[in-house]
Parts: sequence; structure tokens; C-alpha cells
Amino acid sequence: MIVCGDDALARRLAVELRFVYGERVTLLLPPGRDANSPETPLTQRGRAAALFGRMSAAMNRTAGNANGGTGGASNDTNAGVEAVRIMEAPEPSDDVLEEAGVDRAAALALVYDDDERNIRAALTARRLNPRLRLVIRLYNRKLGLHLEELLDQAAAVAMPGIDPATLDASTTVLSDADTAAPALAATAVTGSSKVIQAEGLLLRAAERPPPGPGETADPGLCTLALLSSTTNNPAGTEGSDSSGDEGPELLPDDRSVAAATGRGTVVLEAISRADPDRPATRMGGRGAPLAQVFSRRLRWSALGFVLAAVALVIVSVLTTEDTLLHSAYLILLDLLSMNDPSEDGSTARKIIQIFSGVAGILLLPLLIAAVLEAFGTLRTASSLRRPPRGLSGHVVLLGLGKIGTRVLVRLRELDIPVVVVEEDPEARGIPLARSMHVPTVLGDVTQEGVLEAAKIRRAHALLALTSIDTTNLEATLYARSVKPDLRVALRLYDDEFATAVYRTLRTAHPQALTRSRSVSHLAAPSFAVAMMGRQILGAVPVERKVMLFAALEVAGHPQLEGHTVAEAFQEHAWRVLAIDATPPADRNPDLAAVPPYPPEGGTPPPSGLVWDLPPGYVLRAQDRVVIAATRRGLAELLRRQRSVVPGQ
Repeated sequence: MIVCGDDALARRLAVELRFVYGERVTLLLPPGRDANSPETPLTQRGRAAALFGRMSAAMNRTAGNANGGTGGASNDTNAGVEAVRIMEAPEPSDDVLEEAGVDRAAALALVYDDDERNIRAALTARRLNPRLRLVIRLYNRKLGLHLEELLDQAAAVAMPGIDPATLDASTTVLSDADTAAPALAATAVTGSSKVIQAEGLLLRAAERPPPGPGETADPGLCTLALLSSTTNNPAGTEGSDSSGDEGPELLPDDRSVAAATGRGTVVLEAISRADPDRPATRMGGRGAPLAQVFSRRLRWSALGFVLAAVALVIVSVLTTEDTLLHSAYLILLDLLSMNDPSEDGSTARKIIQIFSGVAGILLLPLLIAAVLEAFGTLRTASSLRRPPRGLSGHVVLLGLGKIGTRVLVRLRELDIPVVVVEEDPEARGIPLARSMHVPTVLGDVTQEGVLEAAKIRRAHALLALTSIDTTNLEATLYARSVKPDLRVALRLYDDEFATAVYRTLRTAHPQALTRSRSVSHLAAPSFAVAMMGRQILGAVPVERKVMLFAALEVAGHPQLEGHTVAEAFQEHAWRVLAIDATPPADRNPDLAAVPPYPPEGGTPPPSGLVWDLPPGYVLRAQDRVVIAATRRGLAELLRRQRSVVPGQ
């Protein structure tokens, strides 16, 4: 398999394919910059080699602790840096791809941080090898759908009579931002769930604290994971693949769950119907535009003037015995100085006219102020909104790159107030923040006063999602010094660095929630499963481990076919969650898509997925199942399938 990229995702994906799935991998990187440069002490090749070395050591350390089909890849005699062939080239041109062996490769991943480069390389690779399975990273989702159709059509033309199932897996377009954004957004929200979507249904994986004395934990539909035993230890760390027995346990059996007293759990909650995609809402709802055009002081002044006019009308009706309509008409003329003096009227009428004239004088500056404010607001309508004075309980989001923009959309879909901090006024997400009227602070987050402008003292959570680890860490440390109990999630690339940061922050602020997340670590498993020709429904982080939800055909899997649901369960490896009862000819090939809603607000067609299966249900060859699996467990399923079914 070939992986082409220029950032952390490419190196993570190569690690995943080599050390989890046991595949032979060629990694194509752009030439590294000067190794003597102070800001880049390692070349691209050096960074990749260092990562492979650490991953190989971690896999070898944990090989003895793996249970139930989680071994295999780490026992390779060539495990280590040499296990991955590393090439350097500025562009994935025809000659470079041919040298990398694209004509003999089973799959090619194009994960450059540039949509145009990925598209050009995909067209070239499809021409060089029509049978090649392509996995493409694209930020533009609409363009990705059209590109997927185009490349699948090219494969069908080049290979007449190709199996439809093979054609469905021949091209997959993914976005690391879309994969990671739900998990990052959920981290910032108290009580939120990790959500996986399957055929219009939402699977909610909720993290629950350990039950108190005498209490019984609610298992939900099933227990997906046990949190690490160090969760309640202030000096403890988030568990990962190298944490041993203290780390989190994915897919434990009932006996392990019952014996794990004092440990939190991740359970699968009730399934709910997914709504059709809706645009992210504006901050402030329908009342926001009026509040932006006219200031609060002007609105109160206008209200006072209206009340004064109403009072004058009421007094006129009571003292002159005139009709309400005629009194209102006369008062309006008096306010606008359009009425003649009431020389022949009663004393009460004359007094009311004098007061009306005084009120009319006050009306003139009020109208001038309204015009000036409206003119100023319209003139600056394209500018960014500043955080309101009374804002509190919001999420401060640092960075509006690809990841930050997707997280912003997700938070606004949940109607969570957000304040954005971005240094670059030309950042990718600035137009979106402007259109959604999200309060935005432009400035370097490491400079004094920037976080204060974002109302960090009254914020509920901080999401530090810039692409620079040190910037995220510096902002987190400063925010914690201002508000020690602030909920924090920061984006960090290096696992060892993230572990050290987490332990330090947890020790210094034991009562506050701290999470560190790596976008490439969350996204790489989804890309790897797509390269194996299988559909991934989502990835759920469990501390620093990742659990995958995938759709599989039972046929060809000896661990599933002919076994009951209870027999097919493999502790710490995989669990069957649902079957697709829809006849094979009528199945939706993309389980992750929401079925189209009928016009005029109708309900979507019912889902064919059957959940909460009885343990005695026997899996048949024609069944399609949804499983929860560890990375190594899913790799074991696919390896055994290939050993049984030739050509897969």
C-alpha cells in the first residue's frame, strides 16, 4: 500500500497500516527542509522514522497484553523503522508513483493538506492502475462526492463487469476535519455523547462516572469500554495503547465490567432518529439583527418616548372627553409640531399641547441617533462581531483552520454559544464566523489581553485547536491561571508530550477536566479501514485509545458466519451491535448517510438496522452487521477474511 502526504496524518496512517494491519507500506513525503534549521530540527524522513520507532517499541511492549485476536502485526520480524519504505518527492507525478509501485499496489491514500494536489494525484493514479483502491482526503465535501463518482466511473469503464461491491470501495473520500470534529466538540460540552450515525440513526456512546456505594451502574444497551483505573487519581494520566493494565479496556465482557469497581464506563445509549442536515444557527437567534443595529441605550430611550406619548393620549382622553382615536391624532400632530396652537381649547388641552411640544423636541435627537447608529451598523455589517458584555457559560475556541471551522459548525448546531480567537484575519473560518455572527477576537492568543477579550473568566470551556502544540499549551496554562476549574481540551500531536501535559495539568488542577486530543490519531483509523476496502461509520476516542464502528458483510468472516451473537463476541477485539435486515438487493451501500426525507416534512423510510440483538441470534452469510471493534481487532477480522477468501 502507498501513502502520500505532507503532514502528521500521512505518518500516522503509515503507522496504522504497518503496525496494526501488517501491510507492506510505502510512504511518500515531500523533501524535508534543512535539518540544521533551528525551527525544524528534523526532516520529514527523520520525523517519520522517529514516529515509526516509537510506535514499534510501543507495539512490542503491549503485544503480550493483547487478548482475543489483537496480535499479529507487532510480531513481524521486520518491525521497526525499516518496515516502512520512505520515499521523498515534491509531487506525486507519474514517474514518482510508478517508482513507488502504484501498478502493483492494492490501495493508495492521498492525504496532502491541499485538495488540488490530492485531486491531480488521484486522476493520475486511476489512469496508471484502474484497479487501485483510492482513499482521498478532501476538505470540500461537495467536491468530494463528485470526484468519487467520477473516479468510480473511470474504474467501471476501464474494467467492464467489475463487481458492484468492489466498485463501491474503489474510491473513498474522507475528511480528517469531519472525522475529528464531533469528538472535539463533545469534549467541550458537559454531559455530551460521542455520536455515530448509521442509516439515519444516532448511536450515542456516553461516558459515565463510577457508581457510588450501594449504587448500580446503568449498562445502557451494552458497555463499550472501561475507563482507566487512574481516572480518579489526580496524578494519573489518560490511558493509551502502552498503559498496560491501568489503561482503559475496550469491549470488556460482563465479568470484567462487574469486577471493575470504581472505574467509569462508556456505554451505548438508546438509539434516536437523526434529523436532516441543517445549517448552523447564528449567535443570538432571530433577535440578533435588531440588537446589532440599535444599541441598548437607544432602545430604552425609544421605549421611554413611546410610553410618554401613550400617557399623553390617555390624559387627553380623560380630561377633554375626546375620542381615543382623535386624541391620538392630535397628540401625534403636536409631537411632530404640525398642529396649530390650541388658543380656543380648554386649559387641559393647552397644557397637554405644551407637554407634547416638549416631547417632540426630545424626539429629534432620538431620530438622529437612530439614523447614525443604523448607518454605522450597515457600514460595518461585514465586520466581525465582538463578544457581548454579559456573555457567560460559552466555549472559547482557539483557531479557525480546517479543524476549528468544523468544530465551530458542530458547536453552533448544538446551539452552544462560542467565542472564537484567531490570529490570522484571512483564516479559512473567518467568513463563516462573520456569516453566523459568532463573536470573534482577532489577535495572538499568547499576548496579554486576548483571552480576556474572549471573556475567558466567565467561559465554560476552552478548546485550543491551533496547529502549534506550544501555542495550545501556553493558552491552556494561562487560561487555567485565570480560571482554575475551566474545562479544557487541547490539540496536541505528540503522544508522549500530550501524556506529560495531561499529567501535569491534572496534578495542578485535580478538580478540573483536562483532555488532550490528536486530530491525526482520531482520523488515521478511519482512513486505514477505508484502504482495506471497508466502510467506517465513525471513531470514538476512549481516553487516548480509539474504538471503531464499522459495517461488515458476514460472508467470508469465519469468526462471524454461523456463530451466534454471543459466540461472535471477542473480548477486547469486537462486538456485533446490529444487523441490517434489509434484503441485500435493497440495501443502502452507504450506512453513514441519512436517508433522504420526503418533501413537505415527511418522515424518512424506516431503517433496516436491528439493535439489541438476542444473544442466540445466528449470523448468516447474507447478513450485514455493524460492529464495534478495536483497531487491532478489526485488523484481525480483515486478515482472517483474506486468508479464507482468495483475492480479498
